[in-house]
Amino acid sequence: MCRLFGLSAAPQRVHATFWLLEAPDSLAAQSRREPDGTGLGTFDADGKPHVSKQPLAAYADEKFAYEAKQRESTTFLAHIRYASTGGLEAANTHPFVQHDRLFAHNGVIGDLPTLENRLGSYRGLVEGDTDSERFFALVTKETDAHDGDVGAGITAAARWAAEHLPIYALNLVLTTPAELWALRYPGTHDLFVLHRSPGGPHGDRHLKHSSAAGRIRARSGPLARHGAVVVASERMDEDPGWQNLSPGQLLHVGADRVVTRRTVLEHPPKHLLTLDDLGAHAAASQQGR
Repeated sequence: MCRLFGLSAAPQRVHATFWLLEAPDSLAAQSRREPDGTGLGTFDADGKPHVSKQPLAAYADEKFAYEAKQRESTTFLAHIRYASTGGLEAANTHPFVQHDRLFAHNGVIGDLPTLENRLGSYRGLVEGDTDSERFFALVTKETDAHDGDVGAGITAAARWAAEHLPIYALNLVLTTPAELWALRYPGTHDLFVLHRSPGGPHGDRHLKHSSAAGRIRARSGPLARHGAVVVASERMDEDPGWQNLSPGQLLHVGADRVVTRRTVLEHPPKHLLTLDDLGAHAAASQQGR
């Protein structure tokens, strides 16, 4: 299963270090299928997105996967890919960039020809082969149609997909320099949120998160002094504050870290896929690792 990790410290720019895979000799790495790509997205001081990503076909670039990546940003978006649609190429590796926004997705969306027809001229934003990037283009189209309201764009795109496309899961995180959105839909995969006070539950600790599967680790010294909101595919530590988003719930973290949650999809997809409906490769990509 793909791993999602989003963090907002806005409006504060903070330094953070990410490791997107464990060391190559770790037991976790030895006992699990190797992923198909890793990516980290941030924003510079001028609000321009910066993405470092690499497909990991046959682990062609182990150094990229295991080395520490240090960034300064207001928001961060990390993704570990297990491919369900599209080959092992940089163009198919998350996060994706459109209109200076960053996007990553976990799940499977079917009937891509129908989705492409819906995109119209926005099909030109798509550089790779994935369902994820195509759905992102639909979000971009709907955001433009709603006068730049990203939350309305995500809602409209997800509602249309729920009505017209086969869906296994549609968990996503979208970031700008000042804001973060996350959607869990339906209840196929978890998507957790943590409101972290400065210093965490003890009041004096830096941020140090590590996924149980050992795929994403994040560390930030400045978050001993500043608050943050974290979204992740799994609980990243023992903090009791982690909460799973409800199915159909859209989370928004504003520029001042004010968090709102609202249900934007009240029913499961009209064409809800099961693992048995997926091909062997796609089904393997959606199971826990």
